[in-house]
Amino acid sequence: MSQTLLALFSLPSPPSPIIFEVGPIALSYHGLSIALGIAVGTWLTGRELARRGYDGALALGSLFFVVPLGIVGGRLYHVATEYHRYTRNPFPKVLEAYEGGLGIYGAIAGGFLGLLLFSWYRAISPLTFADAAAPGLALGQAIGRWGNYFNQELFGRPSDLPWAIYIAPQKRPAQFADATSFHPTFLYEAMWDVLVCLVLLWVARRFSERLKAGDVFILYVGLYSGGRFCVETLRVDQAFLIGDSVRGNLLVSGALTLGFALLLLLRHSRSSRIRSVSG
Repeated sequence: MSQTLLALFSLPSPPSPIIFEVGPIALSYHGLSIALGIAVGTWLTGRELARRGYDGALALGSLFFVVPLGIVGGRLYHVATEYHRYTRNPFPKVLEAYEGGLGIYGAIAGGFLGLLLFSWYRAISPLTFADAAAPGLALGQAIGRWGNYFNQELFGRPSDLPWAIYIAPQKRPAQFADATSFHPTFLYEAMWDVLVCLVLLWVARRFSERLKAGDVFILYVGLYSGGRFCVETLRVDQAFLIGDSVRGNLLVSGALTLGFALLLLLRHSRSSRIRSVSG
């Protein structure tokens, strides 16, 4: 019985990251995961827009603004936080995003800029659009994170838990070369993103009369960052280190969690004071 339970909770070893190749063109699981995440996130955004009285097709149209700027923002964040990798040969290396290297916070910022431009172009409320997009964004991230599973990247410290993931020797950090299984931090983040999506959908419906435009998006950033903060404490990769050991994304996530929580509280404490005075 115990062996059966262990098998249910265990993750199989990742297959090859490449699905198939035709000459110089290759379809990877990582790219497929991101594309599927965008598709599902767009679908959910369309449903949320329609629920708010907008044309759900706006979600599809926004991709021409959101996706390119999201990629640019993600790449800029990665290069800025990993600049030491590009000092010797900056060009064309900084442009080779197809080889990996997109920072999620840069992608969110770039995507939000694209959303602002699209909202201006279509003369709709950008904050309402952001609220509609937030659950889909969280769900899309959950799906996209599975690309890290196939690439054997963004894993955590060595672990002997039933769901620990096997990492090939060439993918292991030098200090853990003798370890074979590690925390699947990508899975932890994906599960958290699904939970964030569900919470946002519930909040948007349960408190619709009390929410201000932009509240759901603010809550998304705060909740995602809180989960990311916890995940960062387990990671052992060298991404965005300040000095030799301080994880930059740990600081960014912590600051965003506190900052956006405070922003949400300030927005509603001010409204409460106004209602108290008028009452």
